[in-house]
Amino acid sequence: MFVPRSHDGLELDFIDGIEIIQALARIDGSVGWIATISAGVSMVTTLLPPEIYDRIYKDGPDVIFAGSLKPGGKAEAMGNSWRLNGRFGFASGCQHADWMYCAFVVSKDGVPLVQPNGQTLVRGCFVPARDWQIKDTWHVAGLKATGSHDVVITDVVVPEADFFDPLDPQFHKPGPLYQEPFPLLLLMIPATFVGIATGAVDEIVRVANTGRQQFRAATPMRDSELFQAELGRIEADLNAARAYLQVQAASHWSHALNGTLKREPFLTQTAQTAAWLGASCVRVANDAFALGGSNAVYETSALQHRLRDLLVASQHLIAEKRQYVTSGKLLLDTRLEYSA
Repeated sequence: MFVPRSHDGLELDFIDGIEIIQALARIDGSVGWIATISAGVSMVTTLLPPEIYDRIYKDGPDVIFAGSLKPGGKAEAMGNSWRLNGRFGFASGCQHADWMYCAFVVSKDGVPLVQPNGQTLVRGCFVPARDWQIKDTWHVAGLKATGSHDVVITDVVVPEADFFDPLDPQFHKPGPLYQEPFPLLLLMIPATFVGIATGAVDEIVRVANTGRQQFRAATPMRDSELFQAELGRIEADLNAARAYLQVQAASHWSHALNGTLKREPFLTQTAQTAAWLGASCVRVANDAFALGGSNAVYETSALQHRLRDLLVASQHLIAEKRQYVTSGKLLLDTRLEYSA
């Protein structure tokens, strides 16, 4: 959905994409998560040199991606090529991927190369999925169907031209989706939170509308004022989460359309949004689970399924509570400039 029209993709507006991700996650958390990863990474591919991009999309726009944004491997210089070795975790969708994206620490003669600013040199690369091994590691509490196993690459040699700098890319496809894709990609992750939480509310409403009456309760669930009040509060929390996501997505997209979407401070805003939405959507799913009573504990219950998916999804790096630190510092600096 985010592949450029030049390569037969839909090149949807980001707002439409966010709505689609929510709708898919509302059906099933793992479905929404996989769609987020693959569609989001497709925007990152637009930073590749044109000849490599054309190679990836030579058979059409329906290319499935997996991989990891966190550097977890080494690229050893070999003339005009690089020998790749590494192990990467959380490679969602790897079992069905056509290409894997990962970032590598670049080294020569076994010594990591350093940039002028003193930081380790890191480069990104897309490698066909057939060159990777999948390690069966994804035995987890939630998002089980994402197949987010570890992936390993061993002594695979790729041309130097296949590498790009994810922090300072030299190529961009035309269009607002592709000038600074990382804030857009990462905002899709909290969109899955909202979708999963919406599915949890759908489920508790469905359960109540079956006429269920809990043990020793005076009335069926749907006729209980206590149940109605709790359900109304849960919906209010969900509406607040959905509204926050919509506001942030609209802001990101407006800046993208105007050419003013920069990596900072928009990554900071994305992380702040993800941290808040993660905690808020877990609360929604947990409260819906609690309303479901003892029947919600069974593996056949969608309420426990939704809660487990959200507990795992909200553990993502972008949604950790420590992400508030950067937004707090940014706010302090902004207020300081304003008062001056």
